Amino acid sequence: MSNLTLIAILLMLMAVAYQMGLMRSRAVARDSSERMHSRPGYYGWLVALWCGLPALLVFLIWSAVEPSVIRAVVLSELPPDMANLTAQQITVLMRRLDDIASGFGVSNDIAPYEAAAAETLSRLRTIGQLAKIAVMASLALAGLVVARRRIQVSLRARNYVEKVISILLALCSGVAILTTVGIVFSMFGEAMHFFSFVSPIDFFFGTTWNPRFSTTGTGGQGEFGLLPLLWGTLMVSFIALLVAVPIGLMTAIYMAEYAPSWLRSVAKPVIEVLAGIPTIVYGVFALMVIGPFFASVGNLLGIQIRATSALTAGFVMGVMIIPFVSSLSDDIITQVPQSLRDASLGLGATKSETIRQVVLPAALPGIVGAFLLAASRAIGETMIVVLAAGNSPVLHANPLEAVSTVTVTIVNQLTGDTDFASPQSLVAFALGLTLFVITLGLNVVALYIVRKYREQYD
Repeated sequence: MSNLTLIAILLMLMAVAYQMGLMRSRAVARDSSERMHSRPGYYGWLVALWCGLPALLVFLIWSAVEPSVIRAVVLSELPPDMANLTAQQITVLMRRLDDIASGFGVSNDIAPYEAAAAETLSRLRTIGQLAKIAVMASLALAGLVVARRRIQVSLRARNYVEKVISILLALCSGVAILTTVGIVFSMFGEAMHFFSFVSPIDFFFGTTWNPRFSTTGTGGQGEFGLLPLLWGTLMVSFIALLVAVPIGLMTAIYMAEYAPSWLRSVAKPVIEVLAGIPTIVYGVFALMVIGPFFASVGNLLGIQIRATSALTAGFVMGVMIIPFVSSLSDDIITQVPQSLRDASLGLGATKSETIRQVVLPAALPGIVGAFLLAASRAIGETMIVVLAAGNSPVLHANPLEAVSTVTVTIVNQLTGDTDFASPQSLVAFALGLTLFVITLGLNVVALYIVRKYREQYD
């Protein structure tokens, strides 16, 4: 029985326990003249949690510990002359034993000690699986019986259930926070390793990016100037915001203030479909349609516009984040209290004057927060600029020429047959850390502004 099947059976058993707890609580309520402390559903959840949580905890601990125990037992039965195997050799041997125990073919003849170890491995896994099922079933049934018997009028089921739920929510939050912290620390450690090869001053203030002909860990490891990449990122993001902010804001104002309800219910989901299109589709669209279109327009006007340029990537990226800006701005504008509009209209202002003089100033902090969040999205975008920006890490101010961005460079440095201990690969972590700090700063500013807005109108 696989672990997935075991979890499915446990969930079904919890559903049965919920129904049993529900029926038991209703029976107790009928037989008693006093009022139950909690609603029947809480008693059902309490029995289900007693049934499922201990068994689930055993499952997690067992699944984490069992492989190490089995591995130690199998290795202890190997011949004495194999006691000095390295960690890598032990890993290879265990994979071979696993293949033999599973019945898969192996390349060489099976040695007698391998056959014996594979048999031990298979036997221990079977015993472990049966023991795990027995322990989980015992705990689940015991929890069901005990919790069901505890149901009485004075039992504070709601308090217990809500406490368990709050603990589960705290654990989920902890996992999310620890994941973020782990990512940051991993990037920070590798970035510090990179700075042992390249000076931070040369990295943050260098104007030349040319790491392609460098050597690993020796002198002349290339030039890793961040400024051309940072400038390309800001240029593409700025063009994207020039496209997305006016169109997105005007769309939000129309949807929130002028559009009839039937049109709003149809148009808003249609606009938000743009946000669900994969970014690689936008990149192909930019490469095959928008770039050649801009180049042909440039030929008509006598201006040289490259098909792959900052303008192409920024324009398509702006189209991509239009629904992001319009949806957030629409939600913020519609949250402006109707009393402000009524007061303005009551004083004789027109609808457009009310929007310009009352609604937009009231919603401005939230709208600015939406713009900053959209800017974070634009800075972190990768696929569109990979295909449409041209990948030219040169420091220039012409948006009609090719550029390269931080995200594109990270992709380039980590793809291909590269040594992950070399500065050419480690620089990707320094670039990622820089990008993380920039987007984190924008998000913090945006959240501060949005919070200020909420404090004012909640």
